[in-house]
Amino acid sequence: MTIRLGLALAVLTAVAAGAQTPPPAKTRAIDPANFDTSAKPCEDFYTHANGSWLKAHPIPADRASYGAFQELADRNRDVLKKILEETSARTDWPQGSAEQKVGDFYASGMDAAGREKAGAAPLAPALAAIAKLKSPSDLPAVLAELHLSGVSAGFGFRVAQDAKDSTRYIGIFNQGGLGLPDRDYYLKDDPKSKDLKAAYEAHVAKLLELAGSAPDAAKAEAAAILALETKLAQASITRVENRDPQKTYNKRTVAALNAEAPGFDFAKFLADLGATTATEVNVRQPGFFTAFAALTRSVPPAEWRTYLRWHAARTDAPLLSRAFQDEDFAFNGKKLNGTPQQEEPWRRVQAATDFALGEAVGPIYVARAFSPRAKERTKILVENMRAALKERIDALPWMSPETKAQAQRKLAAFGVKIGYPDVWRDYTALVISRSVSYAENVRRARIFETKRNLAKLGKPIDRTEWGMTPPTVNAYYNASMNEIVFPAGILQPPFFYEDGDDAVNYGGIGVVIGHEMSHGFDDSGSQYDADGNLRNWWTPEDRKAYDARTALIVKQFDSYKPLRDLAINGKLTLGENIGDLGGIKIAYAALQKALAGKPRAKIDGFTPEQRFFLSYATIWRSQYRDESMRVQLNTNPHSPGHWRAIGPPSNLPEFYDAFGCAEGTPMRRAEADRPSIW
Repeated sequence: MTIRLGLALAVLTAVAAGAQTPPPAKTRAIDPANFDTSAKPCEDFYTHANGSWLKAHPIPADRASYGAFQELADRNRDVLKKILEETSARTDWPQGSAEQKVGDFYASGMDAAGREKAGAAPLAPALAAIAKLKSPSDLPAVLAELHLSGVSAGFGFRVAQDAKDSTRYIGIFNQGGLGLPDRDYYLKDDPKSKDLKAAYEAHVAKLLELAGSAPDAAKAEAAAILALETKLAQASITRVENRDPQKTYNKRTVAALNAEAPGFDFAKFLADLGATTATEVNVRQPGFFTAFAALTRSVPPAEWRTYLRWHAARTDAPLLSRAFQDEDFAFNGKKLNGTPQQEEPWRRVQAATDFALGEAVGPIYVARAFSPRAKERTKILVENMRAALKERIDALPWMSPETKAQAQRKLAAFGVKIGYPDVWRDYTALVISRSVSYAENVRRARIFETKRNLAKLGKPIDRTEWGMTPPTVNAYYNASMNEIVFPAGILQPPFFYEDGDDAVNYGGIGVVIGHEMSHGFDDSGSQYDADGNLRNWWTPEDRKAYDARTALIVKQFDSYKPLRDLAINGKLTLGENIGDLGGIKIAYAALQKALAGKPRAKIDGFTPEQRFFLSYATIWRSQYRDESMRVQLNTNPHSPGHWRAIGPPSNLPEFYDAFGCAEGTPMRRAEADRPSIW
């Protein structure tokens, strides 16, 4: 059964009616009060555009970073808080209705006394599953039971489109099983890494104590867990290698995987998980799974039980009593990211509600925060951006007609989703209740989502599905779907102004649209064709010319050093940096088409071109704690905001002209160093 928009809105009218959230007070899109005029645009454009805003908006005590994305997310969360509080305040919703599920889920999460009373008891289902592990042959069934409920220990598994046959779903195995953010945290031997590993080991021991281990036993168990996870890290490939879609496409039958990685019965794991029709799978990192299978035989079952108890405890710690929450935050919040204090409980529960029931809350959010006019104006922006990119592809001097024809076919085939789904998710099978613990409601939601994902096997591709909920402040490109998606959450200031001038909107959401379009042609996305298949459609000469241009982007971002001892990884961030450069160039071209034949009047003393670039810098304003910046640089494929704001404009003659940047100024890179793709 599918729930369509009209029905969903009708069902939730009782919550939406009479409780409309007033729109935020109008602010100036380009506000000189946010500038720091002591920094000249051609010297440091980021500080020039954002310096005073950054001083007036220090990082909140409960955040690891803060900027335009988080500022808008907070406004969206305020809307959601009212929805959740109104819904949870009533207990007379019809049983099984969206309102009952949303209200009961949020109420159970906000029941602090109930969490304290439950203590570690909600871990019982996972611990009971782990206790069944008596010999290596038991591990596939135990892992399947844990994976079903959201404890992704050992490795990851999901169902998604086959990269080389986008008309069908396939099971995908992915390396995993680590408690630290990345393999390199285990393998590096510098003082900072040693200190973090020691703190991690102590954290593991403390959480195991809370889960029932005696103190001395917990210390020994933590040492064994770190040793096992280090072996998994040694078998893992790097994040840069993981970005290569060809390297990570390794399809084989399940029987072949069992033969290639003896020691672990992958067929039994899949059968017990419920993926009985998964006869073929994509093993993204074959070497990891060969090593993992060997470890299942060489590491004693007792150590695997210890490892699995740890991963069950760490997965559920934020959902349990205050002692569990505090220990989880002490390491993941304070030590790892430098955040002084936890977010308020309602924020954490709201985020969990968005994950569990995001498309049940979504229609109410849309009714309150996103107008039909905003959606229509965004559609126009998207098509104007598509037209601008089409013209730029036609004009490329370095690309052959043969490759251009394929690029144009792909661009024309882009699917576009704006605001919210046309078909809302059906939560009928998800049972939520105030009479059970919060952790149990989350466990049920995880099981529901895992089963929903597994049920795709053997079915037609669902092109109505969204990968983000409506309030999300983000956007994405899906290579296998060949689609660009913009949730309602990001279609608001400072990214999009419903009544804003073209320069501001093209510099904000226009760049975001162009960024996602450019992902279809970045170093990874460009390997997928118009139908979403991983297939080479480039001539060898054109690919060589393309790679030469992207190498300049790698070199540029490798030179940026946000921390004294750590630079941006140009290869890890290449796809996003290509997106930013393409996005700003396409958006600027689209703005010029929009302004053609119109008066080019200044607004607040700024030309349209200046407002475009100032709007661009505004959306990237952000601040990070040093610890959080370190995690970002080690693991995140996005460059930090400061460098996203200055990197692309410093390559554009259009920027130099807008602000009169002379040769030799920092924001005007030497011509030989400027990457140019579109």
